[in-house]
Amino acid sequence: MYDWDDLRLFLAATRAGTLAGAAQRLGIDAATVGRRLARLETALKSTLFVRSPSGIQLTAAGARLLAAATEAEAAMEAVSHAAESNVVGGTVRISASEGFGTAILAPALPALHAAHPTLRIELAAQPSFLSPTKREVDVVVTLAEPKGARVVVEPLTDYHLGLYASAAYLKRRGAPESLQELQEHDIVGYVDDLLYAEELRYLEAIAPNLRPKLSSSSIRAQHEIIANAGGIGVLPCFLVGASLKRVLPSVRLTRRWWLGTHRDVVENARTKAVHRWLRQTVAARRAELMPPKPRAGR
Repeated sequence: MYDWDDLRLFLAATRAGTLAGAAQRLGIDAATVGRRLARLETALKSTLFVRSPSGIQLTAAGARLLAAATEAEAAMEAVSHAAESNVVGGTVRISASEGFGTAILAPALPALHAAHPTLRIELAAQPSFLSPTKREVDVVVTLAEPKGARVVVEPLTDYHLGLYASAAYLKRRGAPESLQELQEHDIVGYVDDLLYAEELRYLEAIAPNLRPKLSSSSIRAQHEIIANAGGIGVLPCFLVGASLKRVLPSVRLTRRWWLGTHRDVVENARTKAVHRWLRQTVAARRAELMPPKPRAGR
């Protein structure tokens, strides 16, 4: 059997990305973190992390445990804060990207309001990020790890992206069967000099010299272009409905959302409530954020 405290350690290590970072968060030494994680792996008979000089990365077994542990953590926190809805109040402003903010966070906001009626949420969902360091927002969900001495940072969730096209486009042009054939198709993507994060350079990560013929600074606009037979483009899997078809299923990109909070508000009851809601929300949508790799022809 494993100890819940070891799961707490596992969550801290996952969110920090390094053993040293987890140790700092928990107020213990890194060697202890390493020993406790090894004990958890032995108890579960699974390898949970791949260790490298840059930090730790979850294995498939680790990712499954992360989903279960996050849900368990949320349930335990909900019990311990059962009476908190009477005291959580005030305003929390959240900055998130347009796609994540509208497709993942916005639908979950009514549940947060129902749990904490005196809490006001201001969601800035747009193709850019506001800064907690400058006190433009309290909480930010970013693609790049937020920097700044006054910002408390943790990983929130990974998500997958793939190449998609509409059935009408594929009927007209056919589906590419290789990256070389992809070069001959109409590509949809970002406006290069309007990129607000380097992590959005999807096309360069797929193939050299892959350039869009139709582009927009908005991922929602790109989705509409693709859905209306404008071409093939990279979309987050959580944004894609049944109307779009996966192209070159072997192409899969992974990006990470980071949660950043100004240190002055991180211990506020309202901020803690928002943090719990964010973790619960991504845990509930994990199958859409990180779907399994599709088989060829699917």
